[in-house]
Amino acid sequence: MKMESAVRREMTASEIAGRVSELAPKLLEGLDPSEVAAVLGAATLRRVPADTVIAREGEPAEKLFLMLEGRARTFTMTRKGEKLLLLWIPPGDPSGGRAFLPRGSMEYLVSTETVTNSVVLVWGRSAILALSKRYPRLLENALLVASEYLTAYRDLYVAANFHTAPRRVAWTLNKLGKGMGHRVAGGVEVNVSNEELANEANVTIFTVSRLLSEWQRRGLLVKSRGRVVILSPEGLMGGADQIPTS
Repeated sequence: MKMESAVRREMTASEIAGRVSELAPKLLEGLDPSEVAAVLGAATLRRVPADTVIAREGEPAEKLFLMLEGRARTFTMTRKGEKLLLLWIPPGDPSGGRAFLPRGSMEYLVSTETVTNSVVLVWGRSAILALSKRYPRLLENALLVASEYLTAYRDLYVAANFHTAPRRVAWTLNKLGKGMGHRVAGGVEVNVSNEELANEANVTIFTVSRLLSEWQRRGLLVKSRGRVVILSPEGLMGGADQIPTS
């Protein structure tokens, strides 16, 4: 296992393998232990500070990333220079999948940035291409992950165009809870700011603040700065239709 000098505390190969086993990433699904070991052995471990762009839209797709610790998100820039947030990347999820494509001119479609201090595994393009030829299941898994991303974009489009603002916010909160939330006493904690939630649900920050306050009053969640604890996912969706949209 190659290690970058930026790593503050070196993780052993067994520690990395243990973390990967715990996360059970879909990218490595179906590979036997020896194959997983070979794939991990070709990776470089990086510790990345929060708010670091690890892949930039329009640049050559030379690296594939797998989140081990922390949280990242993808975004694109509009023609007016505005950052449009897209999908969250929790531990166990990959980013930079275009590195699997055989044409060297392929570019990243979106940018990826860390939201918190993170630990990632990184494969160079030549390494991941060689591994995908050696282990075809790896490429099959990458296609399945890409299909899931397409499904997520479809769901976002449907929600943005056909759901009311309360339902979009409730749906987004529940989606974040399932994707990157973690269990706490009484519910599921999601680390997300009002601005991030508003951006993803395609509503105003004022709307998010109003809805979270109302749902907290009803006992469906507990909110604080940059943090929401969802107490009743079903209650959120059911209560969303009872809140006026104006």
